[in-house]
Amino acid sequence: MAVRASMGRGNVVTATASAATGVWGRAEQQDFRSRVRGCLLGGALGDALGAAVEFSSLADIRAEHGPEGVTDFLPAYGRRGRVTDDTQMTLFTVDGLIRAQVRRDTGAWHPPSDIHAAYRRWYATQRDWGPDERRQDAGWLAREEWLYAQRAPGRACLTGLADETMGTLDSPKNPDSKGCGAVMRSAPFGLLVGWEPQLVFQLAIECAAQTHGHPTGYLSAGAFALIVHGLARGDALDGAVQRALAHLATRPGHEETTDALRYALGAVRQGLPTPERVASLGEGWTGDEALAIGLYCALVAEDVHHGLLLAVNHGGDSDSTAAVCGNILGTLHGETALPPAWLAELEGRGTILELADDFAMEMTQGPALHGPAASAPAWLARYPRS
Repeated sequence: MAVRASMGRGNVVTATASAATGVWGRAEQQDFRSRVRGCLLGGALGDALGAAVEFSSLADIRAEHGPEGVTDFLPAYGRRGRVTDDTQMTLFTVDGLIRAQVRRDTGAWHPPSDIHAAYRRWYATQRDWGPDERRQDAGWLAREEWLYAQRAPGRACLTGLADETMGTLDSPKNPDSKGCGAVMRSAPFGLLVGWEPQLVFQLAIECAAQTHGHPTGYLSAGAFALIVHGLARGDALDGAVQRALAHLATRPGHEETTDALRYALGAVRQGLPTPERVASLGEGWTGDEALAIGLYCALVAEDVHHGLLLAVNHGGDSDSTAAVCGNILGTLHGETALPPAWLAELEGRGTILELADDFAMEMTQGPALHGPAASAPAWLARYPRS
């Protein structure tokens, strides 16, 4: 089943808004915006905390930073608080989702194509020196100069997006790749709270196959999107995981991802959380392991601060596992639960907030911004239909 125009409009229902009328009350809009902000900022915080130790072993982390390991931002890419390709690609996922909603007015609606175009705009940031001001169809995000920095982008993401051909589930890019480069960018799909879970899952895996063609690579992304989707709708974390497991069970090649989620759930019952227990779930280089580690740390977290530090202090892909954990905890608790001292140093915080608020406004008030008959020119300048 491909994701096409049969999908529900993303501004019609949440767990708290009326499914019958599609009307969002003020309190529901504020809660949703807080969860969107929490998801994107929380993921960026985890990403920035892990950026300096992404390729370090646990022994090296402890030797350099003491027995507690990482306890705060460390200098990475020139200063504290810098993010990596994980956050960059997540932001372009959000940009693509907004553009997909805007393009629906034209009748030419195929969300995977809009996400692919967004990822190609990210790819341009890794190739070009800076924004091309002549491209009026690029939108505002692609004109943010700070995004034109290479922060250890994944090989599968670069090769998968190097040409205009879009990978699909039937003909995926990098069919042997099950790296975490798809799961780490897929939280925004879960913020489509007006969509049915099976369609969120389908969209996430179709877009993951644009760079990561192994079933574990794209199914872990779909499972992650479903977990975030449940939380954004107000579900408990354990319930959201169970729903993801149920959807995984229907897909060929799900075993590695299913086992990873079950290992994460089982680890919660094995005693107090430690870096060694995190290490028992893997290193996070593959999608299933990154998801398992991020999920486990969210499940046992005393608060966001504790969960993110647990997700960073292990030998492996620390920025991706902590980004996944941050996406989960930020969606679950909202932006006010995030540590303010870290937010104050976070690179690109203004851009992330601006994009999060645009996404929340599009999902809750889209018809007031654009439609077949009339549209706000400023909105179309930010998110062109072309």
